[in-house]
Amino acid sequence: MTKFLLAVHVLAAIVAIGPVTVAASMFPPAARRALAAPQDARAAETVRMLHRICRVYAAVGVVVPVFGFATARQMGVLGDAWLITSIVLTTVAAVVLGLLVLPGQERLTDAVDGDRDGQDGAGMRPATVRLAMVTGLFNLLWAAVTVLMIVRPGSTTGA
Repeated sequence: MTKFLLAVHVLAAIVAIGPVTVAASMFPPAARRALAAPQDARAAETVRMLHRICRVYAAVGVVVPVFGFATARQMGVLGDAWLITSIVLTTVAAVVLGLLVLPGQERLTDAVDGDRDGQDGAGMRPATVRLAMVTGLFNLLWAAVTVLMIVRPGSTTGA
């Protein structure tokens, strides 16, 4: 049972979290291009598509911690420091995604679609820079969690 739970946990992380990190990273430069060329329908569609990928895969990503907890319980490691640290970092990553990345993408998607609150495309550049920064933080958190899952410091099976 442990191998099944672990396999689903890892596959879900790859299939769900991977696309979010890639699409979220692609979003700020795509938004800058679309804002710089408001007549470019293709650039605007790219922004909408990247935001949609992030929203959908973020929802699917809920499976990752669910199977992670089940795997950890089965392995008897729920109290291990590396796992607790991973849980905290995962929670912070989820908060960054839900409260900063996705709303920032939503605002920029609205701006690309013409609802710019009186700002031109150039006036939205600071928003794309902030979004790139929080997206980088989100990606860094996931990278740290991934390393902790592989190395498992202090565990009897850790590297």
